[in-house]
Amino acid sequence: MRSDVLRVHGRAFAHIAQFHPELTALRRDLHAHPELGFEEVYTSARVEQALRLCGVDEIHTGIGKTGVVGVVHGQRRDSGRLIGLRADMDALPMTEHNDFGWKSTKAGLMHGCGHDGHTAMLVGAARYLAQTRQFNGTAVLVFQPGEEGYAGAKAMMADGLFERWPVESIYAMHNWPSMPPGTVGINPGPMMAAADRVTIEITGRGGHGAHAYLTIDPVLVAGHIITAVQSIVARNVRPIDSAVISLCAMQAGDMAAMSVVPATARLVGTVRTFNTSVQTMVEQRLRELCSAVALGFGATATVQVERIYPATLNTREEAMFAADVAEALVGAERVDRNLDPSMGAEDFSFMLQARPGAYMRLGQGDALGNGSCFLHNPRYDFNDDILPLGSALHASLVEQAMPLLDQPPS
Repeated sequence: MRSDVLRVHGRAFAHIAQFHPELTALRRDLHAHPELGFEEVYTSARVEQALRLCGVDEIHTGIGKTGVVGVVHGQRRDSGRLIGLRADMDALPMTEHNDFGWKSTKAGLMHGCGHDGHTAMLVGAARYLAQTRQFNGTAVLVFQPGEEGYAGAKAMMADGLFERWPVESIYAMHNWPSMPPGTVGINPGPMMAAADRVTIEITGRGGHGAHAYLTIDPVLVAGHIITAVQSIVARNVRPIDSAVISLCAMQAGDMAAMSVVPATARLVGTVRTFNTSVQTMVEQRLRELCSAVALGFGATATVQVERIYPATLNTREEAMFAADVAEALVGAERVDRNLDPSMGAEDFSFMLQARPGAYMRLGQGDALGNGSCFLHNPRYDFNDDILPLGSALHASLVEQAMPLLDQPPS
């Protein structure tokens, strides 16, 4: 265990470091057997098996299809408090380009975002909490399916997650290759952006490419729309706000038909925002601008916007509490309390809409903060050195949120 590199303090970390090899073995087994959202049958079974070996008090499966919830009671429960901890379990539809012994055994599937590590860290916290129980209340450990675009958090909530376990707050973390190992980042507001899917359908009039004057070319219209929509952020969003519009895919015509102007074209992309008023304004401007550009060429354009994930917004009190807990583990100089938000998205946002809580980033890059690969890269791998730290951070949130006092409250 590279505790000299991580410079981590505290009883929880020292205890969990003793079973670091077992956590590493679990993490690598999950990495070798990746599963997509709501297909995490093997992963859920491994989590259930691990929780039984840990000695947790309750295990509930099938929550939100393939989700698992573990429950650990403290030495006392007269506080009546429940604190939630969440880890995501799913992989990505990617082909892995690594060649180590635990590389994916499934063609076209890969743990390219580190959810295998997140799952192992929460199992480590479960083992420690079940062995020590140095808290007054109940820890609710949420192993969530389908974060990568499937809204698994929403599915677990629809399945009664917070009705069955009414936690007062909930916490989650994500590994971050661009931060050094042993560092934690958080802020008391937006951590991740809202993610919207945009589909633009352009209808023109097809015809012969040699007689283009008889057509209304939707490919030409698409080109103008792609350029025009960039003005929305540049000229409609305040500089102190943030927004991204990316049109990432286009479908029109037949690659084998060099002289056929198609009748239709489709553009697909994403909009990322933090503020709901900015989100609404961007959607309105997209509709207006695309329709006007198309009309100028005699075509029509319709815009469909699907709001996939809301923004991930930490609540101030819980974010500051989590930062305090992290400081006790790694020191104030290794905790960034005003971390820049990311324009990526995260379905933990649904849980934060229902309960107070905080989402953190856990560094896993090299000493300079440069990971060998960033997330969603075919050569990415989770840094096993940080497993005990992530587990200790989870467990310490529970212990410090629900302290075990010497005397029962009067």
